[in-house]
Amino acid sequence: MSLPKFLQTARMEKSVKRDISRLKLFSGSANPVLAEEIAWYMGLQLGKINTKTFADGEIYVQLEESVRGCDVFLVQPTSPPANENLMELLIMVDACRRASAKNITAVIPYFGYARADRKTQGRESIAAKLMANIITKAGADRVLACDLHSGQSMGYFDIAVDHVYCNPVILDYLASKKICSDDLVVVSPDVGGVARARSFAKKLSDAPLAIVDKRRQAHNVAEVMNLIGDIKGKVAVMVDDMIDTAGTIAKGAELLHQEGAREVYACCTHAVFSPPAIERLSSGLFQEVIVTNSIPVSEKNSFPQLTVLSVANLLGETIWRVYDDSSVSSIFQ
Repeated sequence: MSLPKFLQTARMEKSVKRDISRLKLFSGSANPVLAEEIAWYMGLQLGKINTKTFADGEIYVQLEESVRGCDVFLVQPTSPPANENLMELLIMVDACRRASAKNITAVIPYFGYARADRKTQGRESIAAKLMANIITKAGADRVLACDLHSGQSMGYFDIAVDHVYCNPVILDYLASKKICSDDLVVVSPDVGGVARARSFAKKLSDAPLAIVDKRRQAHNVAEVMNLIGDIKGKVAVMVDDMIDTAGTIAKGAELLHQEGAREVYACCTHAVFSPPAIERLSSGLFQEVIVTNSIPVSEKNSFPQLTVLSVANLLGETIWRVYDDSSVSSIFQ
């Protein structure tokens, strides 16, 4: 597994001998491949855990090794099926707490319900806050999450949160493609993602920024109105935190082509890929769709334009720094 440039120095620092006798890394069933890759980067073996589902749908978890007095990290994204994966995470946390773990960190590469972070209409719940309360109440001491839908979600937890940005992994990949910086324009698919796209553009050779203005008519339904910025003859790189049904990003790509974009790339951290995302993404609108493995991408959801990058090294390094009580933010500097 190759290391991105921004982690090469960290890997050299990791050669310093560490006491790992009190470090335990366990995987839930949501994304075991990512957990294995994290363990490989850290030079660890995944902890032994027995997880199964009974005939009535109830989940059973048993740790098959001692965690007494240990710093335990549980890798479990709450990706679809969100409710089942969330419940499994809660039971894993409870099992660790009852087994006298010293510290329990929930490593959540994708935080389900993150979009329900505010009230947009009357009588709505703020489910993101509720999920944070439940994870805290279960016994987690810390959360490590990737690219939360909004920064305010960190404040919903009454425990420490390490927020990991996966942009460096995508930026490192784009740099390897050697696209001329004069040809690049970073595009935000909506006004709400401008801050994310601006940060991405600054790190991508300080590329210019364009914004797709859209009006959302209903959940998972978006109507594109117009484009702010010049992308004629340019390579447009659309940046978002997730792709769900791909309605927003596909309509945005259609508009970019109409405005004269030479090529359109789509970049996101979380590949939710709810139907009909695959049909939209593989329709020829995109030169390439670049995502990470924060959510596992199945064979049936693969298509020729798709590139899946691993965030295992980034998460592994972050876990090391949490365990060592050293700076996490310095990774991104």
